[in-house]
Amino acid sequence: MQHIARHLRHRLDDALDTARAVVLHGARQSGKTTLARAVAAERGGTYLSLDDEQVLDAALADPHTFVRAYRFPLVIDEIQVVGQRLVRAIKMAVDTDDVPGRFLLTGSTNFLTVPTISESLAGRVAILRLWPLSRAEIAGATFERDTDGPPGMIGRWFDGRFTSSGLTSTKRDDYLEMVCAGGYPEALRLGGPDRARWFDDYAETVVGRDILALGDIRRAALLPRLLRFASANTAGEVNLADLSRRLGADRATLDAYLGWLRTVFLIHELPSWTRNRGARVVRRPKLHVTDSGLAAALTGLDVPALRPPTATATGRLLETFVVGEIARQVGAGTPRLTLHHYRDNARREVDLVIERADGAVVAIEVKATASPRAADLRHVAALRDRLDAAEPGAFRAGILLHTGTGTFPAGDRLHSAPIEVLWRDPT
Repeated sequence: MQHIARHLRHRLDDALDTARAVVLHGARQSGKTTLARAVAAERGGTYLSLDDEQVLDAALADPHTFVRAYRFPLVIDEIQVVGQRLVRAIKMAVDTDDVPGRFLLTGSTNFLTVPTISESLAGRVAILRLWPLSRAEIAGATFERDTDGPPGMIGRWFDGRFTSSGLTSTKRDDYLEMVCAGGYPEALRLGGPDRARWFDDYAETVVGRDILALGDIRRAALLPRLLRFASANTAGEVNLADLSRRLGADRATLDAYLGWLRTVFLIHELPSWTRNRGARVVRRPKLHVTDSGLAAALTGLDVPALRPPTATATGRLLETFVVGEIARQVGAGTPRLTLHHYRDNARREVDLVIERADGAVVAIEVKATASPRAADLRHVAALRDRLDAAEPGAFRAGILLHTGTGTFPAGDRLHSAPIEVLWRDPT
């Protein structure tokens, strides 16, 4: 596969120019090593991987010498495999010499959930997450670097700017292929049975290696079942009572194991959106598998299986694909945006609510149909009306993203557009 520029790169460069140490974490095989190697080469630094036993032995034998023996920036890949001694040596090094960009630490587990790292380096490190490839990156989209607004089309929606018309050439089957391919660089090189086997091996490796190495897992056989259940129910609300009945495990165990799946970036959750900040923690979040290709493979689904209009999994997987695409783009941007889903007492649901720090909101509904209707935005319209009454000006846009080819207005600040507009303006 040809080189694909990562949209996170400018944020990574900025962090290395200002912070003494930077953590780049994300799922295995998401491209961290490729990006870290490029940074080390371009900045005249050193790249070392702790997956190399010789390097690991040297780091553990004399950590203080190890962190000072190489040209900076020193890139240490897979930092989570070491103990407290090396992390303390890095802490002492950055405390002794207040020079930015000395260390770039990468890891396949969430930095904030590994106490040996996060507690020692708290306040000394910038943290960035690298997702698998986005469609915008694959398509070569180059979003303008803007510190005042979100990237690309998302920024336009917050500004109240819409594409009034236009057609795309991308068809429903094209989107289904994107869903099944996902964004892991290695999986994108493969197709058919080879890709399915890669996803199976990937899940087995992450669950059987990373999670079991990190945690005290008493019921190891439950983890693969839980991941497959999450894949079959991606884009669904987390209901621990239902999970307990289906998988035959107590709620506390399932809650802990879901936490481990989040720690190694196999799943992520969208909290329920409300203006009452305290209420978010008691309403059910929505669970999404981090990569739609992984979710499709673990449930044995491919494009032919998703093609029929009666295929119930298509909508869930497409929603996970779109949420993942937006999360990737938002994560590479500078402004602070948070992602949520919405459900009210009248059971009106909105797939994705993007909220800016100032309270501005963009709401998104995802449909697998190639023949969208204005009625598909009725729940988004209800959310618009509620916000207009309570906080005029907060609701900026409501967008129906679909698998058709046309873009058209659908009401006051409501628009319908092909999913492709997320990475390519049809006009």
